[in-house]
Amino acid sequence: MNENIKSKKCVNLCYNIDMLKEFKQFLLRGNVVDLAVGVVIGAAFGTVVSALVSDLLTPFIAAIAKVPDFSRLFFVINGSKFMYGHFVNAIISFILVASAVFFFVVKPMNLLVSRSKKGPPADPTTKKCAECLSEIPIEAKRCAHCAQIVI
Repeated sequence: MNENIKSKKCVNLCYNIDMLKEFKQFLLRGNVVDLAVGVVIGAAFGTVVSALVSDLLTPFIAAIAKVPDFSRLFFVINGSKFMYGHFVNAIISFILVASAVFFFVVKPMNLLVSRSKKGPPADPTTKKCAECLSEIPIEAKRCAHCAQIVI
């Protein structure tokens, strides 16, 4: 009976050690670390975009439209109050965030990527022989490896 309890404890301990090893492998996989970094950077970037919208773009639009906040707008039907102003604020905020991301992130990144791309790829100088699949010069009329006539 005593040995049975000891063997169960050993099995549980070995199981726990194996589980910890698997958990360590899971954490140290590259994609998990990349995902964690992406989430942290995404949260920080979201804060920056929100600050750009709330501190710069929204006051700019409020200065032009002379209405800084639509949250007090509502209408009443059969005694029910419909507060559509908050929804209007959310739509305006979404449009501002989307435009800020597009004009301040996507467009500059596309510009950088297009500048880093080289011109069109050079024309190939070799072709494959249909018979032996070796590389031969594009101007060759006969394969040097198998003497097959190449068109």
